[in-house]
Amino acid sequence: MSKIKILPEDLANKIAAGEVVERPASVVKEFVENGLDAKASHITVEVEGGGTRLLRVIDNGEGMDADDVLLCLERHATSKLKEAADLNGITTLGFRGEAVPSIASVSQLVITSKRPGAELGTLAEIRYGQVRKVHEMGCSQGTVMEVRDLFGNVPARRKFLKTKRTELSHVEEVVLCAALAHPEVGFRLVVDGREVLSFASGDSLEHRVATLFGQKKPGSLLAIDWHKYEDGGEIAVHGWLLSPDVMAGPAGQLRLFVLGRPVRDRMVSHAVSEGAHGYYMKGRRPAGVIMVSTPLAEVDVNVHPTKQEIRFRQANVIHQAVVEAVRTGLERYQGQVKKALFGTFQPRPSRPVAPQTREPAAVGQEPLPQPVSLFPSCREKKSVLLSDDGQALKTSPPASPAQPHSVQNDPVGAHRPDFDSMATSTPSGLNHINYIGQYQDSYLLCASNEGLVVIDQHAAHERLLFEKLKKQLASRTVARQTLLFPEMVECTAAQIQALHNHHDEIVEMGLEVAEFGGETFVIKAIPALLAYLGPLEIFSGIIDQYVAPDISASRATRLEDVLATMACKAAVKANHVLQHEEGMALVEQMLTADVFSHCPHGRPVYRLFSPDEVKKWFKRT
Repeated sequence: MSKIKILPEDLANKIAAGEVVERPASVVKEFVENGLDAKASHITVEVEGGGTRLLRVIDNGEGMDADDVLLCLERHATSKLKEAADLNGITTLGFRGEAVPSIASVSQLVITSKRPGAELGTLAEIRYGQVRKVHEMGCSQGTVMEVRDLFGNVPARRKFLKTKRTELSHVEEVVLCAALAHPEVGFRLVVDGREVLSFASGDSLEHRVATLFGQKKPGSLLAIDWHKYEDGGEIAVHGWLLSPDVMAGPAGQLRLFVLGRPVRDRMVSHAVSEGAHGYYMKGRRPAGVIMVSTPLAEVDVNVHPTKQEIRFRQANVIHQAVVEAVRTGLERYQGQVKKALFGTFQPRPSRPVAPQTREPAAVGQEPLPQPVSLFPSCREKKSVLLSDDGQALKTSPPASPAQPHSVQNDPVGAHRPDFDSMATSTPSGLNHINYIGQYQDSYLLCASNEGLVVIDQHAAHERLLFEKLKKQLASRTVARQTLLFPEMVECTAAQIQALHNHHDEIVEMGLEVAEFGGETFVIKAIPALLAYLGPLEIFSGIIDQYVAPDISASRATRLEDVLATMACKAAVKANHVLQHEEGMALVEQMLTADVFSHCPHGRPVYRLFSPDEVKKWFKRT
């Protein structure tokens, strides 16, 4: 006698319900998606008793006639697929035809539906999978799906549900995601007779995101709008993220959508975080809504019973697209912030620089340029160099061939503010902001049209140097300084392994290290930007970034982390006195920079106090 038997239909439906109907929110999700596929313009969700007593979803979509009402109760019955080829281009949220019969098998279900133009609608009552009553009745156009006593015939399933509050939060999340994915559709959520959510038809995505996160202040959201044409078609990424300035809490809440479908995808989430790397402090992540559109053939949505997980045919292409989209949006946001703070920038016309006389270089040796300081005021007299800890300044005479280092390139770049021309007047670029002075030797105070601006001098300079290093690294021109007397260093096993595994990257950073024998290595060259530090300190600061790297970080992110460390060490420190011209020059560099609002580690660079805030301090409102 055969051991294999075909399961009874009611048992098969209960098993299918275990995959599709995880909790009350699963029922709401299926019915809401059916309403959206039916082109509804408004959907109402009513919940009682945490969802086990009553779930009612009302839509004004196309509805069903009597035949369709009965057919939708059959397993694998659907109007959305006709042949296997349709699986390569699914445009609807539902397509399997399993949800309604699975839900009906574990609840008391009542379906009321009416087609447009029909005189009467159809009502069907199903009790735990058994059709009890079907008849015509008068009703409004659309469909009403009413579920009572969910899991009433499988008490073991109901026992594993969470608390009422938890289950309601899942229902609310389903409605929120649907409202975000379809801002043109109105939504209403009523819990135990109390309206919890309400969205009008025809909203914009920006308005719904702002409402969701409680952001009413202009500029609190930054737009993501990016698209690119690949061989298979157009890839587009759009949405809204909370700006780094308004992020609160240790972790953001990011909702992802692919082709209008809410999904949980680690790859896309990782791409958003990587694109926003350097704008959010450690422990904080981007929050908002990101929507990805790709050609239908590039996505497989049929990989999970609840359709919350998907698979991309070219995941690396999508990942890079999301990274670029987020970075582009953040860079565009920088321009908006710059305009709000400084107004329209008018750069000062450059003036010709007289050629400098230098000592002839030895045969086979690079000529020696004048040493360039972080803030080279009074160039003709002396160069200003930061000390190791940034607490003091030391001066050095003009360069000569007798100096022990050979600089191959300008370590910071040729485009520097000319302090000599700014000694007695405000730079022409600072039309909309007035530099007041330095506070506590750490902060720069400025008056703008928008209010009082306080700038963290270390964070600001750190970001500026970081962006310059990024450009140098992209063009493989990171300035390097060759040591006249190479430095010996004893390396640990982990450092040796890092030197071997990441040799090319380390050389790109401007650090040249060679084996000497055993555990001893020789430091031959260092990044010119850090030339004022000791070679051993520079070696340790860079190599330690590779000893225990973040395995989830990409190569680009890892390189940026190293550059951020280099910029942090090279930037002017807090408690460091700046001359008035130097402070103005730093502010003007911010005006010309593409990115300046946050340091590479995510700390804010500035804080704006509006005139109203200042008036409140002195009780003038």
